[in-house]
Amino acid sequence: MTSRIGWRRATADRSEDEDPGRGPGPWLRVFLAVLAVAAMVAFGVVLARLTLQPEPASDALTHTNLRPGDSIRAYLAQPAFRDTVKQLGGNILLGVPFGLLLPVVSPRTRGFVRIALLTVATMLLVELIQGALITGRAFDIDDVLLNTAGALLGYAVVGRRLGRAVHPRRKPRWWSLRRT
Repeated sequence: MTSRIGWRRATADRSEDEDPGRGPGPWLRVFLAVLAVAAMVAFGVVLARLTLQPEPASDALTHTNLRPGDSIRAYLAQPAFRDTVKQLGGNILLGVPFGLLLPVVSPRTRGFVRIALLTVATMLLVELIQGALITGRAFDIDDVLLNTAGALLGYAVVGRRLGRAVHPRRKPRWWSLRRT
């Protein structure tokens, strides 16, 4: 109880201008959120163009992969290093925008578990559509895993800080309520 009173007293003495940890103003936050939504839409268009276009020439070569790690091992065993980097790196890079943009679009999507769950759900949907409806494409669980790894990487490197800058915490954490 005294710690709350001490916290209130300590913050009540400060003015708005002296508190640098509050993030951008409301108009800038709205602008950044709208910009992030527009970037998510643009990313959705790019994702659809990259993953949902038919490839009739590859129809005989495609196969469904439900065993995690099989496709990754196959790519790593290829002698052509460039193709390996293109496949594995491309799938990781495809997930990075989720980790960057989701925390900016909504503060409720912050956190490694939430980012991972949303990315897995979205990429599973894309892979299911690929496997069921698109000629020359197949469902591959390794693509989902690599996309999720990319989203978590993007969130860890930039998305976490970006989300906190746009949507600062409204309540202090319990450990910041120290006795004075």
